[in-house]
Amino acid sequence: MVISLKGKSFLKLLDFTPAEIAGLIDYASELKAQKKAGIPHRICEGKNIALIFEKTSTRTRCAFEVAAADLGMHPVYLDSQGSQIGKKESIADTARVLGGMFDGIEYRGYGQELVEELAHYAGVPVWNGLTNEFHPTQILADFLTIKEQFGTLEGKKLVYMGDARYNMGNSLMVGCAKMGMHFVACAPKKYFPDQALVNECAKIASETGATLEFIEDPIVATKGADVIYTDVWVSMGEPDNVWEERIRELTPYRVTMELMNNAGEGCCFMHCLPAFHDLKTKIGREIYDKFEIDCMEVTDEVFESERSIVFQEAENRMHTIKAVMAATLAN
Repeated sequence: MVISLKGKSFLKLLDFTPAEIAGLIDYASELKAQKKAGIPHRICEGKNIALIFEKTSTRTRCAFEVAAADLGMHPVYLDSQGSQIGKKESIADTARVLGGMFDGIEYRGYGQELVEELAHYAGVPVWNGLTNEFHPTQILADFLTIKEQFGTLEGKKLVYMGDARYNMGNSLMVGCAKMGMHFVACAPKKYFPDQALVNECAKIASETGATLEFIEDPIVATKGADVIYTDVWVSMGEPDNVWEERIRELTPYRVTMELMNNAGEGCCFMHCLPAFHDLKTKIGREIYDKFEIDCMEVTDEVFESERSIVFQEAENRMHTIKAVMAATLAN
């Protein structure tokens, strides 16, 4: 199913109907099948796109660049040192400059208001690669992965463990509300999403049949879960001095095999990555030296288990990003 959102920006899932989101997921599945079969799909031949990365990334950058190449496009990467955005040149001026040279613009950075302003002035589609508040391309990949695993999204129970106040907790809650799923945020109350966004999602859920819950007890929260999802405890841009507080308050919400078994044998583990599940990273080793813990948000046992679908999820970043770009750019 080829979905057309020609000329539309992809900034947050709140901007899209459940049918449009489902259409993008189905389109991504078709494009993935074509790639696996070696069928060329250069449907955006000759177009040029700008990739603005004020925050670094492995998966997001690679997903956009590979997807662009598959579609026949030329991507230009601009990191925090490679553009004057917000420093010597305003967002509005940068948007108009890039909009005159490129057919589409990806932005990964800080406040949601920045990508919104970029889209307002650019005159071409703008895609949100991550802001502090939302990460919509990640959710499309997550939902494609869940659909591949279970055959459907509707009614599936997703439990998000840990700090649900920022982009991943927000976006998963919005996505689940849109798609008629059962969303649970499991954390101390101070880590629940903003109440205004909760209220907005509750209104959406009343129309789609979705369920939203906010539970502090991990055993209660994970019972009957189809997916247990987590993310790092300290987000990009936050100061190092918050590690001690997060470790103290969120360690009870670490994803363990006990929680996976409590959910049931069909439950899968998901994580948007990178994950601190062992001591093979610089930060993981530093945390161990300081706090004597060998993992953080998920144990290595869970991460490396057959119930972990994190690498299928990571690959699907590329397929869903490709669908977003094709849907908003292709003739």
